Amino acid sequence: MGAPLYVPPNPEPDENIRHSLFGEILDWMLAPLLLLWPMSIAITYLVAKSIANQPFDDALEDRVTVLGQQIRSIDGRADDVDSVYFVLAGPDGAILDGDRDLPRPRLNDGDERARSGAVEFRNDSIHGVPIRVAYTYVNLDPLHQRAIHPPEAPPLALVQVAETLDKRAHLANEIIKGVILPQFIILPVILGLVWFALSRGLSPLAELQQRIRARPQDDLSPIDPRQVPEEISPLVGSFNDMLERLGETVEMQKRFIADAAHQMKTPLAGMRMQSELALRQVDPLEIHRSLEQLAKSSESATRLVNQLLALARAENQPQAGLAFDAIDLAALARETVQDWVQASFASRIDLGFEPPEPIDAPILIAGQPLMLREMLSNLIDNALRYTPPEGSVTVRVRRDGERALLEVEDTGPGIAPLERERVFERFYRILGSNTQGSGLGLAIVREIAQQHGAEIDIFNNPRSHSRRFPGTLFRLTFPPPVRESDDAD
Repeated sequence: MGAPLYVPPNPEPDENIRHSLFGEILDWMLAPLLLLWPMSIAITYLVAKSIANQPFDDALEDRVTVLGQQIRSIDGRADDVDSVYFVLAGPDGAILDGDRDLPRPRLNDGDERARSGAVEFRNDSIHGVPIRVAYTYVNLDPLHQRAIHPPEAPPLALVQVAETLDKRAHLANEIIKGVILPQFIILPVILGLVWFALSRGLSPLAELQQRIRARPQDDLSPIDPRQVPEEISPLVGSFNDMLERLGETVEMQKRFIADAAHQMKTPLAGMRMQSELALRQVDPLEIHRSLEQLAKSSESATRLVNQLLALARAENQPQAGLAFDAIDLAALARETVQDWVQASFASRIDLGFEPPEPIDAPILIAGQPLMLREMLSNLIDNALRYTPPEGSVTVRVRRDGERALLEVEDTGPGIAPLERERVFERFYRILGSNTQGSGLGLAIVREIAQQHGAEIDIFNNPRSHSRRFPGTLFRLTFPPPVRESDDAD
């Protein structure tokens, strides 16, 4: 009973990490907005260039058309912004007029359309300067166009007109300025409106926080869900459930403290009375008798305090975060029974232990050895107190499939079916039992059993045949231990 078997999860959140709901919503709203904004600028730039290109392409197309119609009267020119170039090439490729440095069109699918008289466009460069070129081919033999099946290709003259991109870039920049500059004004306004909307939308949370802070420290009444937004009503409902459970716990603790104080009065009052009586006595025998009563009262008070501490330790065990160990239930029960042998001799009760079959086979459970020993000690003590002299108490460990069973049976007066639930309440004792006790033993048993996931049942002793003393059988059923390999799966 030493190797670690199962560790209950106990995640501890980092207290230094705090998340703002306002900040989270603001991030999720502004992040897409700030991501889409540069994309919008890029798309606007492309659209502006396309819009700026169209009118200038139309102008170039007109120039090419006019140049093709009036080949002999064309002169090169330049305006105050862009430089304009042209070139005329005959069917044999010889330059007829214009700028000889203007690049010729490359062979591609568009040239076929240009040869049919359509105007085509391309981007190129001249003298290291980017230009926009419009070109077409002019048929120099109009009669050839009317031939149904011309014997040879018609004579085509190449007409090209090009201009630099300064005016296009200027127009595109003006369009971008007209579109982007208002966005720089609108974006801060949008951010301000989003901030204001979020502040107004989350104001009910701030009001709820103020109402909770303004409550007295002992006010555990539920929060009215009608006074909170619909989105957080489930959270408020869960909070109300927690308040209700907390209220029940506080009330239970108050009753426990009141009952404990009441229970402590009896032994303390007896000790005071016996000590005062012993001080007034002169006869040594009477003094000795008073001291014996004082010792009994002291023993009763000590037991009550020890059980109160044991119950408090058992109730706080889930918060302790201690790991469960693999425990051989049979070995633990045998050792615990040995601790009570002398007490059974003093009460003239036969205390026995029945090991599982086979004897050497361990019955493993997951648990805390100290808590389980405390639980079994309370069961044995309860059995010894209610079993009359010459009776018997038996502790038994056995297996039921994969589950482990721990049984404590006695030959006492038994527990009526209607009393079997109430005997686990604190400070509850069956009327007419005439047995000294604190009424905490079985409460401790139930608390420790619940922590270990064990089910506890009460029956009559099936081995007792006395109507007056039907006996009692306490049976605890433990779940199978969780193996590390199973937990990893």
